[in-house]
Amino acid sequence: MAITSYPFDGQSVTESQFSQLFREFVDSGIAASAWANAFQVSADGAAMSVKVQPGFAIVRGHAVLSTAVETLPIAAAGTSTRYDRVALRLDPAANSITLTVVQGAAGGSAPAMTQTDTGIYELPLATVTVGANITAVTSAAVSGDRRFVGQSVGAWVTTTRPVTPRLGKLGLNYDTSVWEFWNGTAWTPLVASVSWSSLTGKPATFSPSSHSHQWSDITDPPVSLPPSAHKHPWGDITGTPSTYPPATHSHSWSSISDKPSTFPPSSHSHGSYLESGDTIAWSNGTKRAHSSSVSGSGTYYAVWVNGSGQFCRNTSSRRFKQNIRDIDIAPEAVLSLRPRVYDRRPDETGGDYARGEFGLIAEEAAETLPEIVTYDEEGRIDALRYDLLSVALLPVVQDQAARIERLEALVEEMSRAS
Repeated sequence: MAITSYPFDGQSVTESQFSQLFREFVDSGIAASAWANAFQVSADGAAMSVKVQPGFAIVRGHAVLSTAVETLPIAAAGTSTRYDRVALRLDPAANSITLTVVQGAAGGSAPAMTQTDTGIYELPLATVTVGANITAVTSAAVSGDRRFVGQSVGAWVTTTRPVTPRLGKLGLNYDTSVWEFWNGTAWTPLVASVSWSSLTGKPATFSPSSHSHQWSDITDPPVSLPPSAHKHPWGDITGTPSTYPPATHSHSWSSISDKPSTFPPSSHSHGSYLESGDTIAWSNGTKRAHSSSVSGSGTYYAVWVNGSGQFCRNTSSRRFKQNIRDIDIAPEAVLSLRPRVYDRRPDETGGDYARGEFGLIAEEAAETLPEIVTYDEEGRIDALRYDLLSVALLPVVQDQAARIERLEALVEEMSRAS
């Protein structure tokens, strides 16, 4: 009869039939979590031996249970490194599953496990590196090879995957934390790895959603935070004073509103008027003009008026000066000045004003020769020191004189040469 079925009542079922049946339910391996220490192999410490923890396992459809720690001797080391393997060995002829050490060849690689379908079947537990001339097995010399059983799926590391998997076999590789399956040729990740460059339809930018940060999480915060320009409603201000005496300040004429168009003088008197022959007070003393013309005898001065309306003389003697030093005035700065013709603006009374007056514009002169520009009390450009303009012209004249002298010398030299 070519068809065999089992197990049924009143029927003898062989060990091979049960083994074949159970192998379809579960793979050979340790029946425990992949992180458990069931049948875990470790170094014995100071001897040529290893210890195997208790556990439960399935080996080709057969069960094995160990309830105590077992010690396995490791053969003495030789002059070359070898690799031994600790395994659970199924021997159907002896009706047993035992712990065994499969010794490797000196200088060779780890021995392969015997895994037949009906005879000996060895389930690897660990590989022991036996160094040359060692006298004890260290923990670093033991590496795990355990395989674990699963229900509908399995669990393993890369080196302990099922040896003869069927198409579609699924399991968790806890070495890489990846679910993988057998595609008939190779183990393939259940979920393909996706790179950013392979994604389609991804946004170009990622605007942050509404969120907040703890101050302690911010790196490189400023030491101080000067407030930016802002305003506060009057109702939000606390502790305001009941009155506000004005602080010392000033107003420009243009900022005053509702000013009268004329200012009739109030009743007043003058101690003296500045007229020909009158005495003028200044910072250096009192002087009296000798006559209405400067052709007479005596000393005459140019007069300045300061911002307070006081008169003072323009002195030039070394006696009134200090920190005297040369000044470099570029001739081109003076030559760039532009004489202009202009009309004066009318004053506040709306009276007549000068037309066709010529001179310099202070703002234009400030661009090239700021030394002759003066400013008012509010820091605005106001007037020009025309008395200094003649001094500024001296470098121009001196430069031109030097040029003429050089040109005359050159002409004379060329004349002699011809």
